[in-house]
Amino acid sequence: MDKKKIVVASGNAHKIKEIAAMLPDYEIVGYKQFADFEIEETGKTFYDNALIKAKSVAERLNLPALADDSGLCVNALNGAPGIYSARYAGDGIDEHNNELLLKNMKGVTDRRAKFVCCMVYYDVNGEILSATGEVKGEILTERQGKNGFGYDPIFYSYELAKPMGKASAEEKNSVSHRHRALTEIIKKIEEYKKK
Repeated sequence: MDKKKIVVASGNAHKIKEIAAMLPDYEIVGYKQFADFEIEETGKTFYDNALIKAKSVAERLNLPALADDSGLCVNALNGAPGIYSARYAGDGIDEHNNELLLKNMKGVTDRRAKFVCCMVYYDVNGEILSATGEVKGEILTERQGKNGFGYDPIFYSYELAKPMGKASAEEKNSVSHRHRALTEIIKKIEEYKKK
């Protein structure tokens, strides 16, 4: 029996591989295997952007699609950088994003923050499923560790009791916001498929 396809609305090979490993009963493919088009993320929330991506891929390819949007939300900055996390400093370079965030947090005592990931599954019949994963922590005053990417070097995870920049890939995945959202959405997809 052929596996049912789910298209991931992402060009990130690492993300596609991670999702495929968690959904062994499905054939998981990135949307760029079918058509190379850009998706404009014009939403105001992580959910909006994930929905825009999943819906545009599902409608264009006539296949169920899965998309996520994620970022870092800092309490003292009213949830910024939020949906703009990847391009916070304007150029999409992790180093510059980290520098700007550290600068904006100078002298700030409330350093609480969280990584948030929202996953949306969009079926060709218009059915929408969604799930959110979070990992709480705080913003460090300087970079620590060389592991991970994005804001990992300046994020201290409460659950790991260490900076993400010093956590192994296994440790990071054990508390990952994307992993949590994915675990939740998989349960929902499996329930939905039983109907």
